[in-house]
Amino acid sequence: MKEAVVLDRAAAETYAGWFRALADPTRVQILHLIASAGRPLPVGEIVEQVSVSQSTVSAHLKILTEARFVLVRPHGTARLYQINERCLSCFPSAADVVMGRTAVPFADVACEVPR
Repeated sequence: MKEAVVLDRAAAETYAGWFRALADPTRVQILHLIASAGRPLPVGEIVEQVSVSQSTVSAHLKILTEARFVLVRPHGTARLYQINERCLSCFPSAADVVMGRTAVPFADVACEVPR
């Protein structure tokens, strides 16, 4: 019989943050839009597609950026948002770890912002 193991607290906090970031349907739509675009998008273009106010989109983008699913960079007076590919590739592994499906070390799935 397999012995139950408690997930490391730091890993649990990171994963919980990722799941919270995706717990809103508008954020899921925004993330999907940015990922599907294949290029960095300005806020205005995101607003046009998801049909919510700019302030609401900006608030959601802040959460997605803090969770590191989305990267932001200045472009003139605008800010462009793009997918953090590294973080998104980590997310399925995180779900597997939380569900006890794999024994991948946290360091192997921890998402970092590329430099």
